[in-house]
Amino acid sequence: MKLAKAEISPIDIYKFLPRTNCGECGEKTCMAFATKLASREARLSDCPPLLKPEFKEAYQKLWDMIKPPVKEIIIGAGDNAVRIGGKLVMYRHELAYHHPTPIAVDVTDETPEDELVKRVQGVGKFLYKYIGRELTLDAVAVRSVSDNPATFKSAVEKTMKATDLPLILCSLNPDVMEPALIAAHKRRPLIYAATADNWRDMAELALMYECPLAVFAPNDLNLLKSLTKTLVEYGVEDLVLDPGTFTGAGVSNTINNFTMIRRAVCKKKEEALGYPLIGIPMTAWLDKKAKPELKAWREGYVASMLMTRYADLLIMHSLDGWVQLPIVVWRFNIYTDPRKPVTVEPGLKVFGKPDENSPVMFTTNYALTFFTVQSDIESAGVDGYLIVVDTEGLSVQSAIAGRRLTSDMIADAIKETGIEQKVKHRQLITPGMAARLSGEIEDLSKWQVMVGPTDSSGIPKYLKEQWPPKEN
Repeated sequence: MKLAKAEISPIDIYKFLPRTNCGECGEKTCMAFATKLASREARLSDCPPLLKPEFKEAYQKLWDMIKPPVKEIIIGAGDNAVRIGGKLVMYRHELAYHHPTPIAVDVTDETPEDELVKRVQGVGKFLYKYIGRELTLDAVAVRSVSDNPATFKSAVEKTMKATDLPLILCSLNPDVMEPALIAAHKRRPLIYAATADNWRDMAELALMYECPLAVFAPNDLNLLKSLTKTLVEYGVEDLVLDPGTFTGAGVSNTINNFTMIRRAVCKKKEEALGYPLIGIPMTAWLDKKAKPELKAWREGYVASMLMTRYADLLIMHSLDGWVQLPIVVWRFNIYTDPRKPVTVEPGLKVFGKPDENSPVMFTTNYALTFFTVQSDIESAGVDGYLIVVDTEGLSVQSAIAGRRLTSDMIADAIKETGIEQKVKHRQLITPGMAARLSGEIEDLSKWQVMVGPTDSSGIPKYLKEQWPPKEN
C-alpha cells in the first residue's frame, strides 16, 4: 500500500539515506535528517552524499516517496525568483503549507511610460512590517492590451528596467508574446497563457525560451486537464493552471473549481492536475458599471478566498493599502507553520540610550508578545533594557503554565545576557503575569524583583511612577 505523503515516517526515509552520520546536512545523524525530511523542513539536496552517482537509485526512491502532489515551479531568476506550488496536503492543519502565494500587480502596454514606471516601482516599494516580518508584493504582470508585438515588447523592457521582481507576460497571441520573450527570457517569466486555440505555439515558445507556461481553460476542468496532459506529452514540464476567476455571481463556481482541482490532486492522486493554480482577482475590474471602490473591494475579498482555496499565485490590479494590507497579513497567517509559534531571537534588547541606572525588564520570545512590548516601550521613549527569554514561542502566561518559563530560566538569562555588567543596580521588572515567580527569581539571581503591569501598555505610567525605585 502506498503511503500518503503526510504519513511517511522518518524510518521509511532513513533506510534510503547513506547512514554515515557525516553531518554534512547540518544534522548530527542521518535519523535526525530523516526526521526533518519527513516534516518537510529539509530538502534532499541538503545531503551531499545523496547527490553522488552511487546513490542515484536511492535518491530517486526518496524523491518518489516525498515529492509533493503539487509540483513546485520557479518563476523568475536569481535571488528574486519565487517558488509556487510544492503543496503536500490539502489542509493546513495536516502539515504546514510551503511557498506563500506570490501577489503580482498588473501594468498594461498602453500605459504611458511615466505612469508605468511609477506603478512598477510602487509594487516594489510596498512594505508593511508585521510582528517582525516584512510583508511585500512579489511580481509584476505585464498585460498586452494593444495586441501589438512592438508595443508589448517595449512595455516589458521598460518594466524590466524599473524592477528586478519576477514577471508574468500576459497575451494569448503567440506573435505578440515572442518578441517580449526574446527580451525577457533570461528573467524566466511566466508565459500567460496557453488555450485550446493556441497551445501548440505557446508550447513551442515555452520550450524554446525555457519558461514556465500557464494553461487557461475558464470554467472547464475537463478541458484544463486535457490541455495539461497534451502539453506534458509535448514536452512542457513547468505548468501553472488557471481554471478561471469569476467575481460577483461567479465566485462560488470559482472557489468550487479551485477546490475540486486541489482535492483531485491531494486526495485522489490525480497527477494530471498536480500543478500550481493561478487566480486572477483583477477580473473584478472588468465590470465597467461598478465604482472603482467597489471593484477594489470585490478584488480584495476574492483574493483572500482564493488564497485560502487554493491559489498558488495571484494577479491583482489595485495597489491601495486598504486592499493589499489585509491580504498580505492573511497570507502571513496562512503560511505560518502551525507546529511552530512565531518567535524572535532571545537575548538582550536595548531601547534608546540606556545607562547604568536604566530599568531592566523581561518578556518571552513569542513574537506577538515581544513586538507589543517593544512598541509600548518605544512609543513612550523609554531608555532601558529588555531581556527576552526563550520560551519556544509561548506568551508569558502560557509559558509559566506549561513550565516553559521558570525562575531558573530567568536567572540564567540574567547571567547569559551580561546585563550585570551594564547596570549598577539589581532591580528586575517582571510582567504582572509572572508575579508568582518573584520570590524564586530573587533567591536564584540575587536581584530584587519589581512586579510590573499586567499589560505592557501600562509600562510608561509604571516607570514614571515607580522608577527609579524609592529607598526603603
